[in-house]
Amino acid sequence: MSIENIRSLIAQDMGAVDEVIREKLHSHVALIRQVSEYIINSGGKRLRPSLVLLSAGAFGYSGKRHHDLAAVIEFIHTATLLHDDVVDASELRRSKATANALFGNAASVLVGDFLYSRAFQMMVEVDNMRVMQVLADATNTIAEGEVLQLLNCRDPDVDEENYLRVIRYKTAKLFEAATRLGAILGGSSPAEEEAMAAYGIHLGTAFQLTDDILDYSGDYQDTGKNLGDDLAEGKPTLPLIYAIKNGSSEQAAIIRRAIEKSGDGGFQPVLEVIQQTGALDYARQRAQDESNIASATIASLPNSEYKECLLQLAVFAVTRNH
Repeated sequence: MSIENIRSLIAQDMGAVDEVIREKLHSHVALIRQVSEYIINSGGKRLRPSLVLLSAGAFGYSGKRHHDLAAVIEFIHTATLLHDDVVDASELRRSKATANALFGNAASVLVGDFLYSRAFQMMVEVDNMRVMQVLADATNTIAEGEVLQLLNCRDPDVDEENYLRVIRYKTAKLFEAATRLGAILGGSSPAEEEAMAAYGIHLGTAFQLTDDILDYSGDYQDTGKNLGDDLAEGKPTLPLIYAIKNGSSEQAAIIRRAIEKSGDGGFQPVLEVIQQTGALDYARQRAQDESNIASATIASLPNSEYKECLLQLAVFAVTRNH
């Protein structure tokens, strides 16, 4: 089953999600509409809202609330992108100028706040305390992850355990929330809900580790990012952490200086060390491990097209080129 098959299965539901997004983006403040529509329509994969739809479908949900919650997840994700790009001083995302590059940092931060608050208004409308708890916990954990990542910037002593903690807080937590929400709506048992949550955590971790790899091996035409963007922001991602730990003292020194100086020493020497130490192969294996665990956690779910799509997404997370 391909990604196109997955999109085809949920196309009608995703159309309904898009309608909810358009409706809920409405504001009498023109700049809010302008910035929100720009970032949401900038070509994202819509992976996180897809997970709500697929998870709900796997448990036979037939209502409409999954459309609202998929939109909520997309709003939260979009808010984090707006804030991330300001913190990272990013100018490019998905081959397009970031919102902060076009509209300024102040507008990006404030519109991100609007999206967060609109998401919480929508949560209340669902009128399910368990749903609100999941989303409130997720947004708080994501914020903690953002701060942890900020503390790790330009720190070459970050180890793999601490880095994976950042990933699970900052990225995987929203994947977990998306899959958990679908299970809750579908009336899953507590064990099934936890299985879907675990799937989301491991899928999100695999997804982020693949992003780390693409930052040193991807093609601009595919990723919409320049190679070495993470290094330029002083982020000690897994390939760098592995190269420091397993390279020679000279190789480790090159990576350490690059992290401390946000890549000012040049990208090519760092890339050579990463290649020489096998850091990308190691990161690929770690991503594959997470993908395998994600698939294993939902093995006992009843067979369905939705389950097959979830399994295929675990494969896509580690085989994609963008």
